[in-house]
Amino acid sequence: MTCHDTFEILPIGVIHSPYKTPGEAPHQGRFSESESVIEIYEPFEPGLRDIEREKHLVVLYWLDRADRSALVATPPHTGIEKGVFATRSPHRPNPVGLSVADLVRRDDNRLIVRGLDALDNTPLVDIKCYSPGIDCIPE
Repeated sequence: MTCHDTFEILPIGVIHSPYKTPGEAPHQGRFSESESVIEIYEPFEPGLRDIEREKHLVVLYWLDRADRSALVATPPHTGIEKGVFATRSPHRPNPVGLSVADLVRRDDNRLIVRGLDALDNTPLVDIKCYSPGIDCIPE
């Protein structure tokens, strides 16, 4: 394996959730009504300006407890082994988690959200506003 470029992902915050172990987390955050708190680190707090106007957020996080050597996975709803890039498995070479979360409210540098599957103390990579016209593909 070769690597042409190296780069660093800088955590901008941390996710506080009720899920302490992988077995406690839902398979997909959208199916959960549990609330989590996204804490934004102080240097990045200005990036939250006007975020309370958004109903939904695309939350990207680093699945720091995932198996980065996994290249195959068996999705729970199929029972069929596939390559990890054809699944939503957290276990993959670059374990970036993605959820569309409902923004419940903002308390200063803390966002209370619903719909995450991240474990407690998961590093936050980024937040983007959800745009139905861009992010939803009607079948």
